[in-house]
Amino acid sequence: MYIRNNLLVLALCLSTLGLASPTTSSKSGSKTSHKGSGGSSKGSKAHSSVPAHAPKGTPAPGSGSGSAASGGGGGSAAGNGTTSGGANTELQTTFPTAKGSQNIATVKTIAAGQSFDGGMVMWDRSPSTCKGQTEGGNKDAVFILEEGATISNVIIGPNNGEGIHCLGSCTINNVWFQKVCEDAITFRQTSGTSYVNGGGAQDAADKVLQHDGGGTVAVKNYFCKNCSKMYRSCGNCKTQVARHSTFDNIRLDGGKVLSGVNGNLGDVSD
Repeated sequence: MYIRNNLLVLALCLSTLGLASPTTSSKSGSKTSHKGSGGSSKGSKAHSSVPAHAPKGTPAPGSGSGSAASGGGGGSAAGNGTTSGGANTELQTTFPTAKGSQNIATVKTIAAGQSFDGGMVMWDRSPSTCKGQTEGGNKDAVFILEEGATISNVIIGPNNGEGIHCLGSCTINNVWFQKVCEDAITFRQTSGTSYVNGGGAQDAADKVLQHDGGGTVAVKNYFCKNCSKMYRSCGNCKTQVARHSTFDNIRLDGGKVLSGVNGNLGDVSD
């Protein structure tokens, strides 16, 4: 189903561990919001009303050199940080074919304010850091994005536990997850807005987007196939705040829950 503009929001009532039944929005101007009451899972999340596009000052997709990207692994294949002419951030419902592969032994860091264009190469961890639904940390991710970093045109393989960790506000353009392990993207900013523009994920047994920090996560033109939960606001993080999220032009195929939020904490989702 397509969900446009102020789309349906499906929340988890984590205190009772019950799943809300799906609801649909038949026209772009309508919305349905359900708020959960918090819970024990790492994964309950929320959202705020802000435009789901890059803010002023954010590097345009593919415009940065990416040369300041640091961290373990690297490699000489396409996707080593050079630009490739922009990113397709429109809604796409066909998963792209990788233009190469890059396996790394340790997580790769995109430095604060820098941009990384992966050239549609598949990046993954070797050896695998995927341990099913056992929660991992920064060391199990493929990429760490520092404050203001941008990543574009990347396919993330199946052999990693955590995908991408944003330590501050970040921008993620046209990034695809071939098979989600514990989760795909974790947002840990204390404030500000992180943007997910285009791209998609598939085969997520639990959540795709995990909101552990504060601020807003804005998602636009995103495709999720066979994803149990697309977004969750943390229900048991050490520091709990009201979290915000927005969704614009989302398509879920075979999914169960678009958004799980903590109503008792004041989470807002549009």
